[in-house]
Amino acid sequence: MYKRILVPIDGSQTSTSALVAALQMARESAGAVRLIHVIEELTQIIAYDPYGAHPGDLTKVMRDNGLAVLGQAMEVAKSAGVDADHRLVEAAGQRLAEVVNKEVQSYHADLIVLGTHGRRGIGRVLLGSGAEQIIRAAQVPVLVIRGSEEAAMETVKKAELASA
Repeated sequence: MYKRILVPIDGSQTSTSALVAALQMARESAGAVRLIHVIEELTQIIAYDPYGAHPGDLTKVMRDNGLAVLGQAMEVAKSAGVDADHRLVEAAGQRLAEVVNKEVQSYHADLIVLGTHGRRGIGRVLLGSGAEQIIRAAQVPVLVIRGSEEAAMETVKKAELASA
């Protein structure tokens, strides 16, 4: 069925659930997966340190975190016996959906599997919806794995605490 599956991951519980679903599909169809982690420029601007931290320090932390997330996901893919590769994408000035579509084209993916936090209300306004962006612009079918309501609320609470 689907032989080349693209899986955007961010290290969250929902992206891990999406990874597991994608690996199961790939294993059943003798397919492969590409894992991507996207570093968005907007995240760096929001996380600006008024106390003098250099933006390069933040970029290094984000890059290291992304590589760690990808490394853990690759271990899961390896233990599942699924052929997988990965890419860390620095997306300065690009929307998430654009980056994902470029990866779909370069990998020749025939499916995107992604997790969504299922945020509503103010949580969605504050944190946006990367999944919605991808769904609207996708050039191939998208399988969305929804996270639990508890996980969504926990993410919103963390965002509220960070902004306080």
